[in-house]
Amino acid sequence: MGSLFSKQFERRKNIKAEKKTLCDLNENCGESYPGSDYRPADRKNWMAGLGVDKVYINKIVWPGTHDSATNKIGIPFITRPFAQCQSLSVYQQLVKGTRVLDIRVNENRRVCHGVLTTYGIDVVIGDIKKFLSETQSEVIILEIRTEFGHQDPPEFEKYLEEQLGEYLIHQDEHVFGKTIAELLPKRIICVWKPNKSPRPQSGSPFWNVGHLKDNWIDTDLPSTKFDSNLKHLSEQPPASSRKFFYRVENTVTPQPDNPIVCVKPVTNRIHGYARLFITQCFTKGCADRLQIFSTDFIDEDFVDACVGLTQARVEGAC
Repeated sequence: MGSLFSKQFERRKNIKAEKKTLCDLNENCGESYPGSDYRPADRKNWMAGLGVDKVYINKIVWPGTHDSATNKIGIPFITRPFAQCQSLSVYQQLVKGTRVLDIRVNENRRVCHGVLTTYGIDVVIGDIKKFLSETQSEVIILEIRTEFGHQDPPEFEKYLEEQLGEYLIHQDEHVFGKTIAELLPKRIICVWKPNKSPRPQSGSPFWNVGHLKDNWIDTDLPSTKFDSNLKHLSEQPPASSRKFFYRVENTVTPQPDNPIVCVKPVTNRIHGYARLFITQCFTKGCADRLQIFSTDFIDEDFVDACVGLTQARVEGAC
């Protein structure tokens, strides 16, 4: 018992110290970078607002959500707090400005996060199609993966193509150097990551695991995650020369050996430092590497932070 208490005391001490580290860094360095003052007039149509003939795919800083379809996962007030990473529906996230979705499915085509499940993938598809019907030129990166520990849904590629075929941008590395206008009316880059099924090949309606990469570190320590994100981002080629998308996630995650295992209070340790992270990317000389930036419980300011940097790139300010 004494050893357990000592360990927990040390963990809380480390968390407090790391929260202070980020707070002090924010006070000393601020949150100013090219485009930081920009606010899109219409977040639902922010890509259109920047000019689709000027916005190249490899210049976009894509605001994304982590575990996007978990707004209704589990049982309210009982299991939901341990797995819910978003409070908004997929449609509401897209309207708010999200352009990268992280969807995990099981063998029954239900969305899941670990052992907990929620609605079927058809709800997600319906939300996406509703959003696309209400806009004309917003492009989405839709990542769908079979959740760890589950089997691939049978005939899933066939299902996705039947549902989204008219919108799918086929796997082609030339896409990275094209403008949104050159891709229209196609509007979804769908990255399908099965566990055992063959990965999609060039020319397929779907993109494969090699086209969306990250360096996930599973920790609840905010400064540790922040520094890891910077380190791994700095090791990537510039976004302008990459033939894959690279994602940084502004999240920390609950750990089973820590008393606080609900998502929201843990991820809040880093949630407010998205603009600080972008600022530090400029300080460290790796801002040209930033591409997909995802978060839990996305809000308007996070979207604006990404859109502002995109606008600066489009206008040649950085």
